Amino acid sequence: MSFAERFDTYACEGDTITCEVDGFSVTARIVADDCPDAPDQRQDGFWPSLYKDAPGFIGPGNGFRKRFAEAQEKAEAVMEAWRKGEWFYCGIVLSVERDGIELDRHAASLWGVECNYPGSDNSYLTTVANELLPEALDAAKAATARFTETVTGWAAT
Repeated sequence: MSFAERFDTYACEGDTITCEVDGFSVTARIVADDCPDAPDQRQDGFWPSLYKDAPGFIGPGNGFRKRFAEAQEKAEAVMEAWRKGEWFYCGIVLSVERDGIELDRHAASLWGVECNYPGSDNSYLTTVANELLPEALDAAKAATARFTETVTGWAAT
């Protein structure tokens, strides 16, 4: 049980992939994360460090100055690309329907996921969708049970 489709190498808000599981149609969609924090505000250790006890410590050993310079250059490039809007944080949100009836528009989600991150092929977006799939199916089954209980309750009265 997984998404056979994958998100594109360059993805946009609103892009979707779908799969069918146990009679349910599951859609994973990309939703822009509304948290305005920059990457260095979201991630301890975003900026490389030469200090052993600091987040981002690049490690001891030969060539540490070269590794530090390379890590610093990469971090600056990632920040610049984020400032230019070349990549963004998003949520992967799964919705589930059956026979054309939406059971849960927000059955499962994960937020703070990098979309179009420099050097990435966005395969992680599909990985996240697949990891959320069991949770979405559980939500769909619970919604189906509630619906069935409601309909059965109406029929009994």
